[in-house]
Amino acid sequence: MHRKPSRSTTAALLFTLFCSAGAPALQTDSSERQEITRLAELTRWKEGTVVADIGAGDGSYTFLAAETVGPSGRVYATEIDKDKLQVLKAEVAKRKLNNVVVVEGTADDTKLASGCCDTIFLRHVYHHITQPRDFGRNLMRSLRPGAYLAIIDFPPKPSLPPVEGVPQNRGGHGIPKKIVVEELTAAGLQVEKSVDDWSSQDYCIVFVKRSP
Repeated sequence: MHRKPSRSTTAALLFTLFCSAGAPALQTDSSERQEITRLAELTRWKEGTVVADIGAGDGSYTFLAAETVGPSGRVYATEIDKDKLQVLKAEVAKRKLNNVVVVEGTADDTKLASGCCDTIFLRHVYHHITQPRDFGRNLMRSLRPGAYLAIIDFPPKPSLPPVEGVPQNRGGHGIPKKIVVEELTAAGLQVEKSVDDWSSQDYCIVFVKRSP
């Protein structure tokens, strides 16, 4: 008996065709796809948009972003962990994704070029930043005028172990939304939109780099 393919199966097949590598796509759940769709709407992605995923991890959000911006767009996937960098590079090569570039960053710098991005996003990454002043300045540098920075994070959770090396004002594992706003407006960005109920306990703050 043949069954009609589910939506998730159809989406996975379409993504595999997009990659044109003949290799199976990473498993992505509907919540990840919904997040990327919402983020793309909030920060006005279209085909050809240049996006950076800071602290890309296993690349699940990077690859969904690459699918969204299309072959004429570009996604920079940055990481500071050597093992994760190797996994990312191997997966990008396996999929033959010409619109994804893996970049090795540092604790205080994404190592992205000046004015290269239409959108930069950090998901559950900003509360790990140990040098927020330098990092914020470098994020600002990498955005084009009129471009967006999206921070998806969560308030401090007492149940989680503390993060080593971060400023004391975090108040635990996580970061208050107020602190994110203070630090990134000090870097020169302006709040465009704030979403308190992004997903589960997460919030999303979208900043914009105003034209000079």
